[in-house]
Amino acid sequence: MTSRGAGTTFSRKNYRLSTEPEKSKVTGIVNSRLLNDYLHRVFTNADGNQPAAAYRKHLTFQNLQEHLDRLLAEENGSEDSRDQVVEGRLGPSTVVLDHTSGFEGLLLVDDDLLGVIGHSNFGSIRATTCVYKGKWIYEVLISSQGLMQIGWCTLNCRFNQEEGVGDTPDSYAYDGNRVRKWNVTTTNYGKSWAAGDIVSCLIDLDEGTIAFCLNGISLGTAFDNITRGAGMAYFPAISLSFKESVAFNFGSRPLRYPVEGYHPLQDPPVADLVKARKLLGYLKNVIHIGIDVTEGKLVEKDTSMWQLQGEPTVLITLAHIFNYFSPLMCKVYLVEDVLMTFLLSILERGGAVEAHPLIQQLLDLMWLLMEEYEVHECLKQLLMSLLRAYRFSPIIPDLGLQIHYLRLTIAVLKHEKSRKYLLSNVLFDVLRSVVFFYIKSPLRVEEAGLQELIPTTWWPNRFTKEGKESKEAKEESAEERLRRRAYERGCQRLKKRIEVVEGLQVQILKLLLNNKDRGGGEASRYIFLNKFRKFLQENASNRGNLTVLCPPEYMVCFLHRLIAALRFFWDGHKAKTPAALSSEEAYVPPQLFYNGKVDYFDLQRLGGLLSHLKKTLKDDLAAKANVLIDPAELQAVTMDDLDEDEESATSAAQSQRPSAALAIGGALARPGWLSSPTLGRANRFLSTAAVSLMNPRRPLGTLEKIKVRTLSVEQRTEEDIEGSHGNEGLLLGRPPEEPEQPITENSLLEVLDGIVMMYNLSVHQQLGKMVGVSDDVNEYAMALKDTEEKISRCPKRRRDIHEELLKSQKVFSEKLNHLSRRLAWINVTIYSKEKMQDVYWLLRVCIRTIEHGDRTGSLFAFMPEFYLSVAMNSYSALKNYFSPVNSMEELPGYEETLMRLAAILAKHFADSRIVGTDIRDSLMQALASYVCYPHSLRAVERIPEDQRISMMKNLLAPYEQRPWAQTNWILVRLWRGCGFGYRYTRLPHLLKTKPEDASLPSLQRDLSVASFQKPCPSTLLQRHMADLLRSDRDLAPSFLNSVLNQLNWAFSEFIGMIQEIQQAAERLERNFVDSRQLKVCATCFDLSVSLLRVLEMTVTLAPEIFLDWNRPSSELLLRRLAQLLNQVLNRVTAERNLFDRVVNLRLPGLESVDHYPILVAVTGILVRLLVDTDVQGAERATAVLLADPCFQLRSIQYLLGHAEPSALAAAAPATDKRHFSLHTYTEYISTEELAKVDKMLNHLSEESKQAAATTLPTSEEDLCPICYAHPISAIFRPCSHKSCKACINQHLMNNKDCFFCKATITGVDDFTKPASS
Repeated sequence: MTSRGAGTTFSRKNYRLSTEPEKSKVTGIVNSRLLNDYLHRVFTNADGNQPAAAYRKHLTFQNLQEHLDRLLAEENGSEDSRDQVVEGRLGPSTVVLDHTSGFEGLLLVDDDLLGVIGHSNFGSIRATTCVYKGKWIYEVLISSQGLMQIGWCTLNCRFNQEEGVGDTPDSYAYDGNRVRKWNVTTTNYGKSWAAGDIVSCLIDLDEGTIAFCLNGISLGTAFDNITRGAGMAYFPAISLSFKESVAFNFGSRPLRYPVEGYHPLQDPPVADLVKARKLLGYLKNVIHIGIDVTEGKLVEKDTSMWQLQGEPTVLITLAHIFNYFSPLMCKVYLVEDVLMTFLLSILERGGAVEAHPLIQQLLDLMWLLMEEYEVHECLKQLLMSLLRAYRFSPIIPDLGLQIHYLRLTIAVLKHEKSRKYLLSNVLFDVLRSVVFFYIKSPLRVEEAGLQELIPTTWWPNRFTKEGKESKEAKEESAEERLRRRAYERGCQRLKKRIEVVEGLQVQILKLLLNNKDRGGGEASRYIFLNKFRKFLQENASNRGNLTVLCPPEYMVCFLHRLIAALRFFWDGHKAKTPAALSSEEAYVPPQLFYNGKVDYFDLQRLGGLLSHLKKTLKDDLAAKANVLIDPAELQAVTMDDLDEDEESATSAAQSQRPSAALAIGGALARPGWLSSPTLGRANRFLSTAAVSLMNPRRPLGTLEKIKVRTLSVEQRTEEDIEGSHGNEGLLLGRPPEEPEQPITENSLLEVLDGIVMMYNLSVHQQLGKMVGVSDDVNEYAMALKDTEEKISRCPKRRRDIHEELLKSQKVFSEKLNHLSRRLAWINVTIYSKEKMQDVYWLLRVCIRTIEHGDRTGSLFAFMPEFYLSVAMNSYSALKNYFSPVNSMEELPGYEETLMRLAAILAKHFADSRIVGTDIRDSLMQALASYVCYPHSLRAVERIPEDQRISMMKNLLAPYEQRPWAQTNWILVRLWRGCGFGYRYTRLPHLLKTKPEDASLPSLQRDLSVASFQKPCPSTLLQRHMADLLRSDRDLAPSFLNSVLNQLNWAFSEFIGMIQEIQQAAERLERNFVDSRQLKVCATCFDLSVSLLRVLEMTVTLAPEIFLDWNRPSSELLLRRLAQLLNQVLNRVTAERNLFDRVVNLRLPGLESVDHYPILVAVTGILVRLLVDTDVQGAERATAVLLADPCFQLRSIQYLLGHAEPSALAAAAPATDKRHFSLHTYTEYISTEELAKVDKMLNHLSEESKQAAATTLPTSEEDLCPICYAHPISAIFRPCSHKSCKACINQHLMNNKDCFFCKATITGVDDFTKPASS
């Protein structure tokens, strides 16, 4: 309305008012008497009483506005006379954070200057207003629970990056992170705070005290006798560390927890508040009072079912009210205090939201009687207030507060016009609407009422002292069974209450995904799709910028609610279209990845960059999918163009912002997630080091150029997505391999694609993080069990020890009670059976999507990498995070899913279409983990035979120029349990240490859990490996030479590192060896052992590769193997050598370095070559081994403890350490294996004696000039230079030039020294 409070005309809506009787019949306005009664009933006096009929002024629509002006003026006058200005305050009437001079460090401040995020070590900021007399209060909404100090300071306080509020004499602070109060010194105070709490800061300058409240509960007086007097005035202030965030309420909104006698720093808008409440009363009267035209009287009406029904009298009355009410509803304080309170009161009567159509009617009225900009602002402020109230409501047992606010949110969003406006302009643009789908976890379970809900606590006692699950299932006592059942009943009660909230959250998403509300423009779903895609883009493109990223705990909840809503619509479509797929068969068709209809931003594809794929696969796109790439587009996207764009973007950014602000990148124009929960785009970057403290908002066009390219989805319509009249929409470019069967509505496919992307962005990371609570429970349970055992063993005479143990028992029990209740909450909200089924469903979606994409051949390269990542990570989450609460084996189709995932890993870990090194490593690591567990290994064995053979062939590819450590680890796992002394789960010398200190393959900490699985060798895959090595004459030499090369490198690196470690340890001054160096050293040792085990596996499965000298490379391979085995034995078995000394140091990080693992691996190879073979093979192996100049018989004797007498005599006084011998490991090495070692030792002893007796001395001229170890036995063509066969054969593997003259060697002949010589 353009004229407010003056005149009787309504220029906006152009109402024509008349009281003439003849016109009333036409217009529907009631007669003047009834109208007079009606208007007096609606517009009552301040006291609510109506004057007698004789004394009241006759009211008509012509004088109603004058009457209304007088009523509102009376109210304002009476209030103004009572409301005295409160003394004791200095500064602007609107209190905000001082972003011009009152801060220190780097900070991000919201647009409203009330939210702040720390961006440096310890930034500080104060408000613009101070107080020097009286009682004052302000509130702080805690958005993150980290290190912050909140309170008051004076103007004289000087802060820096180390000292903040509370660290100087005239500043006082409360720190809920460390539960302390600060004023130069610090003492314990208050309770710990959590994200979602509200801290009230109170100062009484009359008494000289400062106090704090947490969620309305007083924490007591923190400081008394604070400095007062002339020149002493206190500002609200905060210091906060990096990433921490809060929002202040100085009084711009109603205080959530007002305290009697204390004034907010900013005065409430009293006059407007009185006026708004009065007008709301008039509005309620209109709803409550009906006009019975036939009877000519006023009647009471049921307000819940009130409808406008086109009554002109009522409508014009409402127009007069809204003439005054509308501008007031643009003010945040009034929206929250008046409108939201009124709407909530409507829903307080209970029942479904649909049972309260009054809210819909009121929203209709607002759109009808308010200017459009007024409705927009009012709805925006209403949703902001609702979201703030939802996020910062304390958890109570029935979650009543959360339910209350969600119900009103649903009621507002049910209104179609309001919903579309909010979706288009507010929910994802100004609000962080994902907060609506989050259920926060209570940090203080007592206040959340979990003690009443779960009165009995319980925790599992299935862990041993080492932290491993105990093998024997202990019988549960009757008392434990009762406790467990009572705890489970409590968890079920909690689950039912949380499911109510989750149901409401899903309802919100169902409203946003409605695609039938096409009245007045685009359906809600298509607006949501565009906003949702933009949301995903922000989170995918700003991985390092915390202010823009949606917190992962919100993402987890959003994901589950979105899956529920998506499956509801998906199955609804299936019911209407029987030919379509059900949600159980859902997948994303491959054409979405290359037809350009869905934007994947700059996310990596399996085949590399999209621009590269469009160039290289444009012919395949045209032939298979009938998709043509514009040549101009190909020409534009080159690496040079990208570089230029980046340079111009950087220069544009630098020209528009201070140099110190560059650290923030281009993320300052979107809502900051960490500070205030609603508004706040964090577009002010404050820095005490910057030239200009204020950073102006950048033009939108520049922002898009800096950030990422503009989303193409912004301009899409329903037809572009769903398609029509031959246009396939999102499914354009169907490849011939893809079935023609309809899947579902195209828009739902894009939502599904977004869900998979969300899981990859941060959901998986959060699922892993929350497991920590369960780990804490297990640790405390073990500590309690250990303490109880000590109490039972404590002697009665030691009462002091007994009392200390009882105190410890009490502490552990209290902590466990707290943690078990908190764990119940987490298990219900994050790890419940339903949530597990959601993740399992997502896993199956990814598997089907990958399978369909794989069938498209070369076009598979267009698939984004995150589909493979989510397939692997979701399986990992199901296996590691949801157990043991829920069993994966109970999921429907579990065995088939396991096999299909195994087939994907087996096929794609070496897929040439996948070029990204990270995703290839992830696939390899997932396969390595897969073969560690019996059930998943059997799944690998169930995949088709041709895929198994292909997988083994890829594993046997040469180790050069690829990540080979994981490949080797997979082969080792397939062998473990079959090798010599290789049936252990943990190394013998590590049995008494904690498992985390002894992860067997140091190279892969992610596989540390898998390392402790019982050996589960695969004879089937071993057979495939043997067949491949025997049948492919080129494969075996190339594979084994690469293994020998890597073994030579790994063991040499290991020896070099232990030399450095030994030198550091022997220095007189105290030296600490770098832990990273120790880790690399242990990794090289583990690699050496695993490479030796692969050699043992090869020798056992296909010994002819080394012993059948009809093969061209067998003799060379055997000589190289013998050379390396002798080198390892000599280094490890020498008495008082380097290896011995380092092992005896027992340095942390080198726990896995010991004699046993490496010596038994070498022994296994030697036994297979010398004992478990035919006579001819043993003779050849023996001859090669003895011919190696490094061979020492004492190294073989060392294995059985036969040390040299002189060595034993020297070692005896020095140490009591028992000498190494395989005989001492009878639990790990069988009697039969030991007998073979004895036989091998006897055989080598005999053969070495004979060799020594028959070997004639060789002159120096007859020795090979390269190695000086073997006689000359080969002559080169055409240059006639000579060497031994071993040297020339090894040289010719990599080089064809002669050692001496560099001529190209065309052939090698045997050389025998003439007898005459």
